[in-house]
Amino acid sequence: MRIAAIKAAARPLSLASRAAFSTTTRAMGEGDTGAPSKYGGGDAFQKREKANEDYAIRQREKEKLLELKKKLSEQQAHLQQLSDHIDEITKNQGGEHN
Repeated sequence: MRIAAIKAAARPLSLASRAAFSTTTRAMGEGDTGAPSKYGGGDAFQKREKANEDYAIRQREKEKLLELKKKLSEQQAHLQQLSDHIDEITKNQGGEHN
């Protein structure tokens, strides 16, 4: 009897017994925290978390947009300086009379 138990323990598990453990997924019931609702609602925690994430994303996008606007205005000012400089040079060289 003892030898039979040792031999049984030493044998590898059959495919059926291994598959049951490897394919089992964690199932959450509707309404559990983290489980998606089939009606798209969700609990208050999920709504608050989504609202906080959306707010943080909007803030980052707002900061990026402000920085891009600042760079754009700097580039426009630089282009205006170059245009003024070109106009000044052409006036001094006797080119086009403005």
